Amino acid sequence: MYFIGYDIGSSSIKASLLEAGNGRTVAQVAYPEKEMQIGAPQAGWAEQNPEHWWEYLVQATKKLLSDSGVNSKDVKAIGVAYQMHGLVLVDKDRQILRPAIIWCDSRAVKYGEQAFCDIGEKKCLTSLLNSPGNFTASKLKWVRENEPEIYRKIYKIMLPGDYIAMKLTGNINTTPSGLSEAILWDFEENTKADFLLKYYGLDEGMIPDIVPTFSSQGKLTKEAAEQLNLHTAVEVSYRAGDQPNNAFSLNVLEPGEIAATAGTSGVIFGVSDQAQFDPRSRVNTFLHVNNSLSNPRNGVLLCLNGVGIQYAWLKNLIGSGDYELMNKMASEISAGADGLLVHPFGNGAERVLENKNAGATISNINFNIHNKKHLTRAALEGIVFAFYYGIDIMKETGIHADKIRAGHANLFLSKVFSKSLASISGAVIELFDTDGSQGAARGAGMGINYYRNASEAFSGLKLRETIYPDKDLNKRYIEIYKRWLKIL
Repeated sequence: MYFIGYDIGSSSIKASLLEAGNGRTVAQVAYPEKEMQIGAPQAGWAEQNPEHWWEYLVQATKKLLSDSGVNSKDVKAIGVAYQMHGLVLVDKDRQILRPAIIWCDSRAVKYGEQAFCDIGEKKCLTSLLNSPGNFTASKLKWVRENEPEIYRKIYKIMLPGDYIAMKLTGNINTTPSGLSEAILWDFEENTKADFLLKYYGLDEGMIPDIVPTFSSQGKLTKEAAEQLNLHTAVEVSYRAGDQPNNAFSLNVLEPGEIAATAGTSGVIFGVSDQAQFDPRSRVNTFLHVNNSLSNPRNGVLLCLNGVGIQYAWLKNLIGSGDYELMNKMASEISAGADGLLVHPFGNGAERVLENKNAGATISNINFNIHNKKHLTRAALEGIVFAFYYGIDIMKETGIHADKIRAGHANLFLSKVFSKSLASISGAVIELFDTDGSQGAARGAGMGINYYRNASEAFSGLKLRETIYPDKDLNKRYIEIYKRWLKIL
């Protein structure tokens, strides 16, 4: 028996095939080979065509089955992880009405700020645990105000994962965790946030039906099965946003546990059993995948937009060829990059900066000293400093980063990055052989009750490396960080 996990990112579609009995990943694919483009019709906008996500998912699935040689009849369930906070709109014929407004789009900031003011900080923070901010609900308000002809045609709104689940099963639904990511969940009433919909003048009929995160969410339609070379008995049985799912993939489910990722964006995700919030919404609280009324589990999330995307931009700029070479270049320069400082805030409005679009900066350039190796080192250190800035804020919500779990992937493949983050934060970092698509596959197994609990689902999870803080490096970086902070 096998499970497929998908991770619908903004740079690629990742897919993993997991053997149920031993929890071993037998094949893994990322498609397309080049990073997907993000459209920016105007400054601060970020859009993608959802139909492309589906096209790439189809191609990834075919390659997954081909590479593994597994009989498609042995695939029993599918799990879906997806980029959070996006807005997908379909009409009654389930046709896309406009490109998806994705997570790093900042056009709706003013609507969220106005809502926070008009509804009141106390009501928003106690009921939503967040400001409406630049999240999905505010993006829908933007469509209502700026594209009324499109708004009138809307049948249902969806998050990116809801759209993929619709393409797989024909069903349009969402999850409590998903609605909380959209800032459409009322934590006090334990249902969708009707008061925010009313304030924004949004039709509550546009909100899909709600299904549990781990559950039978539908079987493949005949059309989807034919496109994927699978069979119609396959169930979609798990769905979660990429960051709660990343935490799940690392078996980070209980209070005090912390997960991190450093892909296109960077995230620290801490689990709490309390309704914690940051009064300034610089870090955000959402329902975790294993939340229940009897055992509340919330995720406090620090998100940094300009992480892997900055490193990709730099790779293209300096023509280094690949990330492995860049990581080697960075390692050849000492800590502090001879005074060069980078602020990696060049990918839209940053929540950690209270939704300001600060832009990226490179400071203290000395033409007689600095070269591309220095720039590469400073870029990694700038991301580390941004993480540390956010970790400091998270402490105010009761989240303390003493130990961080992450996948052995993306920027955590850089020893400079991993060691620098461990040293400045004082946290032990554990790197595991897993990623979001593998986590989604394990979630699919739990969703059909093949795995009775998380212990069974993660019995095959392997620790790859442990990185310990360096006290001397901590002192060095704290001094550099103070200069970085002063410029910020």
